[in-house]
Amino acid sequence: MTDPPPPRTYRIEDLAHHTATTVRTIRAYQDRGLLPRPERRGRANVYSEAHVTRLHQIALLLDRGYTLASIKELLDAWDTGRGLGGVLGLVTEVDGPWTDERPDRVTRAELDARFGGTSDDDAVGEAVELGVLERVDGDPDTFLVPSPQELSVAVELHAAGVPLSAISDHLRELRGQVEHIAARFLEFTTEYVFGRYLDDPGRRTDAHAAEAASLVRRLRPLAQQTVDAELARAMRSLATRQLRTRLGAERSVEARSGVRSVSLPARTIDAVEGLVGRAHVSEFVALAAEREVMARALNELAADAVLGNEVRESP
Repeated sequence: MTDPPPPRTYRIEDLAHHTATTVRTIRAYQDRGLLPRPERRGRANVYSEAHVTRLHQIALLLDRGYTLASIKELLDAWDTGRGLGGVLGLVTEVDGPWTDERPDRVTRAELDARFGGTSDDDAVGEAVELGVLERVDGDPDTFLVPSPQELSVAVELHAAGVPLSAISDHLRELRGQVEHIAARFLEFTTEYVFGRYLDDPGRRTDAHAAEAASLVRRLRPLAQQTVDAELARAMRSLATRQLRTRLGAERSVEARSGVRSVSLPARTIDAVEGLVGRAHVSEFVALAAEREVMARALNELAADAVLGNEVRESP
């Protein structure tokens, strides 16, 4: 039986070449405490596969937008001799796409055509600033579209007559409100679900990190499903209310032809709808009003008759 080969070791120059980094970067990571010091063998410093793995982990986290300071905190918190496989899986899950939508590309000519054939550099600049479009290096006439659905919405709104500047302003306002909703959802799930993984040092293991990553996959669609349902409810309620208001304004114009409008409390309208249905609200209100008027007229006639009798019978 042959003995296993000895673990591979590297000089600092070899380590830099093997990990596509530089000697200067490796030494900087050591100074920051991100990379363990090498083993001293005689007059030489020797690096191991553990250093290779750590450099790959740092590179992965840097690519995902983490700063060196946050990477050090992450490594210090999770690297307890059990590896970083679990936490890196959790990072990958959180940083991965939160939608099934796939990015697309569009040329400037195609973009102009979709918005009525007029070139608008200011509007394109606004779209790039908002992230609706991303410039492609080396190709100024092509743009990456992270969300084709979002661009399609802008196209439809513009075709319906909404100015591009108004669309941009609306998106800015909407984004701020949606980010508030997202922050509240994350606070909620962190408090009741993920807090036990993040706040308990005893649960910072690969197995628990993998369990947290699985929860991210399960909970990820819930935010969108909740927002979709609530948005549909709110849109129906508000659109119906606005339509009633608009139709009420139109009916007031019709007063010249003998039709006059009155304002009724929303709860009254809702109650009548519950009794007779939306299609019969106007008819019901009109008949009820007519009945009340006739009842009051009859009461007035009866009162007059009683008063007349009393006058005739008086001495």
